[in-house]
Amino acid sequence: MKDFFKVLRRFIPPYKKQLILNFLFNLLSALFTVFSMALMSPILEILFNVSESVTELVPWAANLDSIKNNLYYYVTIFKAANGAGMTLLFVGIFVIVATFLKVGFAYLAAFEAIYIRNGVVKDMRQQIYNKMLKLALPFFSEERKGDIMARITGDVTEVENSIMSSLDMFLKNPVIIVVLLISMLVMSPSLTLFILLVLPVAGFIIGRVGKSLKKVSREGQDKMGMILTVVEETLGGLRIIKAFNAEKKMNARFNTELRDYRSIMNRLMRRRELAHPLSELLGTIVIIIVVWYGGSLILDKNSELSGPEFIIYLGIFYQIINPAKAFTTALYSIQKGLASMDRIDKILLADVTIPEAPEAKTVSTLKESIEYRNITFAYDEKVVLSNISLKIKKGKTIALVGQSGSGKTTFVDLLPRFYDVKSGGIFIDGIDLRELKLHDLRDLMGNVNQEAILFNDTIYNNIAFGVENTTMEAVIAAAKVANAHDFIQETENGYETVIGDRGSKLSGGQRQRLSIARAILKNPPILILDEATSALDTESERLVQDSLEKLMKNRTSLVIAHRLSTVRNADLICVFHEGEIVERGTHEELAALDGRYKRLHSMQMF
Repeated sequence: MKDFFKVLRRFIPPYKKQLILNFLFNLLSALFTVFSMALMSPILEILFNVSESVTELVPWAANLDSIKNNLYYYVTIFKAANGAGMTLLFVGIFVIVATFLKVGFAYLAAFEAIYIRNGVVKDMRQQIYNKMLKLALPFFSEERKGDIMARITGDVTEVENSIMSSLDMFLKNPVIIVVLLISMLVMSPSLTLFILLVLPVAGFIIGRVGKSLKKVSREGQDKMGMILTVVEETLGGLRIIKAFNAEKKMNARFNTELRDYRSIMNRLMRRRELAHPLSELLGTIVIIIVVWYGGSLILDKNSELSGPEFIIYLGIFYQIINPAKAFTTALYSIQKGLASMDRIDKILLADVTIPEAPEAKTVSTLKESIEYRNITFAYDEKVVLSNISLKIKKGKTIALVGQSGSGKTTFVDLLPRFYDVKSGGIFIDGIDLRELKLHDLRDLMGNVNQEAILFNDTIYNNIAFGVENTTMEAVIAAAKVANAHDFIQETENGYETVIGDRGSKLSGGQRQRLSIARAILKNPPILILDEATSALDTESERLVQDSLEKLMKNRTSLVIAHRLSTVRNADLICVFHEGEIVERGTHEELAALDGRYKRLHSMQMF
């Protein structure tokens, strides 16, 4: 239960007003529950003809005897004037009114609880998504996409169905139980104390069974994450699956995961379904013990209660049984929900490994230079870049070439702080990147990646992505520079055409040209081009390359290229090999060196 209340302390505070109203309505509902049960006493006594006439009023006081005496006084007067039948009807109307108020306040309490429940679920999903955007890229390289999707969907839904659905029970049932127990203590202290000795035994048995659910539930959620991972990989790799006739293999893998999930959920459901029959059995045992003990006291004339009062007492006690049984069901559900909450917390409580300095400085443009000073970077223990230094003056174009895996992409990824260096530092106009505001830093840069990353939205929104208050004219101008305007006009709805998941309705070259248009529209002082023209046909590549070269004349550009013909005009070419810059210079200078660059160039020319 400690973990349950921790979850509530984290997510309930924004809903204090609804929490107070819920408590107030539940209290009023519990009071009218007692009142409606108490009104049954004169009905029973009139039916069994055991009521004595009360002819004198006593001063009103906050005790049972005073209230009972004066209530019976008015019943006696009404009975004498109208007869026993009309008295039963009159008292029955009061019971109906009291019950109406009881259920009315119970509904109002549930009304407020719904607001709390749905608000917390919304806040939880929002917090997960916000944290996903803040976390650094290394976090996601260690996690499966399907598992992360399972946490923001299935796990949050499980928390909603277990912890938040149980919240109403925890807001309502304690109030009802406390009010009813106080009423029972007033009616018969000795019998109530006996009940308080018996109930904890039943609660202990149920609690022991409930604890075993948490571990099994966590296994189930982990397995669902694996299932979603397989689905995500299948959707992303359908072309390869079909090309290699691997449908049977993928089907077998998916069926294995499904069978494991079914086995886990069978164990879980069997234990959870035990909650209701176990609580009903224990509830029946407790009632029989109470009837036996209370009945024995009445028969031996040792009880504070008369026969009709004992029936009323049992009625009030029965009103406690249902909330107590709901508690047991809630305990089972909460254990399942806490397992999901543990998985959600792997995201919510994950460290932001690319933190922003408390007194971070603002930056709006590049004035002089970018400088890499003796930087070293490693993924875990594998060193990718080793003691590299490079100064890039404003307005210069720097080309990075070399074999795949030599560290070129990592080198440029360090500039927008997708990762942080292990040693050394990167400086913009003499200021360490780690001392700048992340938003401002990344606002200086435009990225075009080797794989065009687009969204399932309109062409207009994809080009205008990340640019505030742009216009259609500006978007069209950017598309024209990127040689994308003509094919956009040929689509069904022009710039309002939705391009599908990751741009699946477009060809590879069209997708790349949209991502180039996006970078052109942003008009940043620093351009990062990672094989920006690799997916274009020869004609489009020449047109886009000319456009990019015009664009790069007034900007600082870092260009990763495998086609060396695209970087002949760079101000400086850096040749990477095994995490180091082994050669640097212009195309002519490097060709004259007769080193690694010349060998690469010769192979491509051949």
